Amino acid sequence: MRPTLSLRNRPVPWPFLAGAAALMAVLLLSACSTPRTPDGVQAVTGFDVDRYTGHWHEVARIDHSFERGLTQTSATYSRNADGTVKVVNRGYDPVRKQWKEAEGTATFVSEPTRAALKVSFFGPFYGGYNVVALDENYQWAMVVGSTTDYLWILSRTPSLPPDVREHLLERARAMGIDTGRILWAAPSAASAAPARRAVMT
Repeated sequence: MRPTLSLRNRPVPWPFLAGAAALMAVLLLSACSTPRTPDGVQAVTGFDVDRYTGHWHEVARIDHSFERGLTQTSATYSRNADGTVKVVNRGYDPVRKQWKEAEGTATFVSEPTRAALKVSFFGPFYGGYNVVALDENYQWAMVVGSTTDYLWILSRTPSLPPDVREHLLERARAMGIDTGRILWAAPSAASAAPARRAVMT
């Protein structure tokens, strides 16, 4: 479960997967308000953040400008000493031939056993991060932002079995999400991408 340059090159974040995604909507509403869980969406309860930490592949998303064109996207979560969660989002830009990375901080909205969080990449500005489906062994997860226009499907492995994909699509449709907008990641070899890295621009 969060890069200093000129304003022109200031990094643009993408999933707490999700916090960054919902960020733009939040900015239009309030600088410091707590993002809400969208109507018809329930965050997972009985959540164990320590089991959730670690590296996740982003296998699907509803595409937005801050991630558009990026491949091999991923999110890595770790616990901070103060109880918040460090978020590192990463993706490869095949046009510029470089990796892009953004770092944020996630905080639980209420009790830590409910997977509803808010993520900040810029000072007091928050976006929603709601884990709405989660494998019992923490091998895959589906995340919705502050609105159902933002969705990510994460996996510990680069791909998901067809039955799991269909299960998650059914869950998304039941929440009123337009599954026709979901973009699935194409299989790709990480070794094919040069190791050059840059912050997100």
